[in-house]
Amino acid sequence: MQPRAFLASLETFGIKLGLEQIRTLLDALGHPERGFPSISIVGTNGKGSVTAMIERGLRAAGYRTGRYTSPHLVHLEERFAIDGQPVSARSLDDALVEVQAASRSLPHPPTYFEATTAAALLLFARAGAGSRQHVREPSRRQGDHDVTGVDVALLEAGLGGRLDATNAVDAAGVVVTSIDFDHQEHLGESLATIAAEKAAVIKPGSVVVTVPQPPDAAEAVTRRCQMVGATLVQAVPVPQADVTLIDGRARLHLATPRRAYGPLTLGLRGRHQVGNAVAAVLMLEALDERGLFSIDADAIRQAVEDAAWPGRLDLLDVDGVDVLIDGAHNPAGAKALAAYLREVIGRPVPVVLGVMRDKDAAAIVEALAGCANRFVCTAPSSARSMSPADLTALAASVATNLPVDAAASPADAIRAAATSGTPVVVAGSLYLAGEVRALATTPP
Repeated sequence: MQPRAFLASLETFGIKLGLEQIRTLLDALGHPERGFPSISIVGTNGKGSVTAMIERGLRAAGYRTGRYTSPHLVHLEERFAIDGQPVSARSLDDALVEVQAASRSLPHPPTYFEATTAAALLLFARAGAGSRQHVREPSRRQGDHDVTGVDVALLEAGLGGRLDATNAVDAAGVVVTSIDFDHQEHLGESLATIAAEKAAVIKPGSVVVTVPQPPDAAEAVTRRCQMVGATLVQAVPVPQADVTLIDGRARLHLATPRRAYGPLTLGLRGRHQVGNAVAAVLMLEALDERGLFSIDADAIRQAVEDAAWPGRLDLLDVDGVDVLIDGAHNPAGAKALAAYLREVIGRPVPVVLGVMRDKDAAAIVEALAGCANRFVCTAPSSARSMSPADLTALAASVATNLPVDAAASPADAIRAAATSGTPVVVAGSLYLAGEVRALATTPP
């Protein structure tokens, strides 16, 4: 079976949480995850943004980085980046061939996410020598062969933390982004339970940075750190009165207990990115203070000013229509998008909406209704998508004062929505964000 066909075949197994399979798989591959230090990023919203910022800072400091995120927007290779660039199709196929062979040692086939996680770690272990003059050199023996790899890997958790495949790695650092309700069927019905699931990636002796959390979530993170002897650094909220938005990007004077960074303009749009930026800065400082990496102030400035993360408040041209794409796929993400629209756009705009069946679509519609002049409901090409007809009926029942229509495809939805003004906002799913981004007529 060809490697991509092998991977596609695993989608039928859906989500199966647990660590036994991924640990067995990594053992069969010679434990590539042991060849480099890793940093785990967990949370409900902001994981990708924080991952992008930390990766940019480490790369600016001269280190070779691996970055593993999910889902991809357009191409599978996006999930696996080395030095900020997606890996080649050939190198990914080669890694998948090895994962496929190693999976024969498993009692059951791996899940899609287990296979991609193993492939990522294999790719990072074989990335080639980077700039190691400042990094503490871990053991780089894989099986019977000396190997080189990235200097550090950034691993974004897929779902939860405790039973997520990325938790097979003993991360030296963990960032906990904002915790809110999502995937309750897998993670629990309370914020305390959800936070405990995510905080379970924290290992003995690791350094942990958390953004400000609801009390129950904060208590769960603190308890885990105390239980395993991890060092906890809590980000202090930046006074919003000191933040201005320029072209939708936050400008602020950021000062930590360690140093003042002067005026910074964040590379990612949205006031909500300030908290993510503070968390990224504190993690980079902590890695430097611990002697794991040498990261100066200039590299940290680049981390927050130069970071890019597609599909999050992404302004593009789609066939002559100004489109603002945001992956807001849960109520908290939709609220952040709504706050941005109120502050930056300042008037109701048409919203193209596509949501997965396992998401709280009603809460997403409710959060966006106050900023919309119309909803056009569609569906990305995922088996998990709500049908346009079902989503239209639901949206009409929630946003009773707005016109709500259905469109067979994202392209049709954008054309229809544009008759009610621009920019057209596309939201509700990262899968939808990816499909619309692929339609862009301006370079991403």
